[in-house]
Amino acid sequence: MPLKDDNEIKADEITPKEVYLNRREFMAASATAAAAAAFPPLAEAQSHGGIPMKIEKHVDYAGSEEQTLYKSAAGYNNFYEFSTNKEDVAPMSKNFRTRPWTVTIEGLIKNPRCYDIDELIKRFPLEERVYRLRCVEGWSMVIPWVGFPLAGFIKLIEPDSKAKFVEFTTIHDPSQMPGQRRDVLQWPYVEGLRLDEAVHPLTILSVGMYGEVLPNQNGAPLRLVVPWKYGFKSIKSIVKIRLTDQMPVTSWMKAGPLEYGFYANVNPEVDHPRWSQATERRIGEFFRRKTLMFNGYAQQVASLYAAMDLRKYF
Repeated sequence: MPLKDDNEIKADEITPKEVYLNRREFMAASATAAAAAAFPPLAEAQSHGGIPMKIEKHVDYAGSEEQTLYKSAAGYNNFYEFSTNKEDVAPMSKNFRTRPWTVTIEGLIKNPRCYDIDELIKRFPLEERVYRLRCVEGWSMVIPWVGFPLAGFIKLIEPDSKAKFVEFTTIHDPSQMPGQRRDVLQWPYVEGLRLDEAVHPLTILSVGMYGEVLPNQNGAPLRLVVPWKYGFKSIKSIVKIRLTDQMPVTSWMKAGPLEYGFYANVNPEVDHPRWSQATERRIGEFFRRKTLMFNGYAQQVASLYAAMDLRKYF
């Protein structure tokens, strides 16, 4: 489903890489104290020293909002496979091995197979897309993700006409992921999308951010990014993708069926049972801001849910 013409990003709104890199360094020098005051552990996040990636296209889908500092995005992470403490994920995942790495593709498709991650990456031109990321706990970020559209990958594997959903599974390796030694969730982590959500132009498989290879704590080597949904839909460290005719029962649906539904669309009008979702706290900012419907992407994606009661199907 292509984006409407009136929603397309104009050429002069695309941020060149050198501009945001210089801007980020300036912001890091002038705003570190403020960010550390709001979230003290962020100042201790891992340094920005990844491997540059070859990017074919840069597009800003966040309305030219201020990008979150790399130090903050890499130091404040939801990744329960390592820890439930957001500030501990980066140091605990430091030695996580992401090579060799394979992704198994199975289910209702014509071409089931196992892809080496580097082989898979080489098949698609990489794009950098600046997206908002909204977490259900009430905080948000603006991050330049690097990846490729999931739609192109699904086209490659040729889904059967019976396929209606896409199921994603994270690696299960308690020897490397200490969080999986606890029963916080049922492991391995499983997420899912409806097929039309998966092939929407905004949905990507990410392999990097800020122009560099994805850090371990942010879901290396392969994660999903669905910008109009809450962050827990953006499954990390994917090892299996399966197409099915049945709605996947996701990890959070199993853990809290009255709190976490399959769709997980950002909807400020539907409160989480334990807190309001009407406002959010942008990492690095002091004041809260109003939560946007579909995380600000309503014009692009609302038609996917036109016939649905979004209070019932949350």
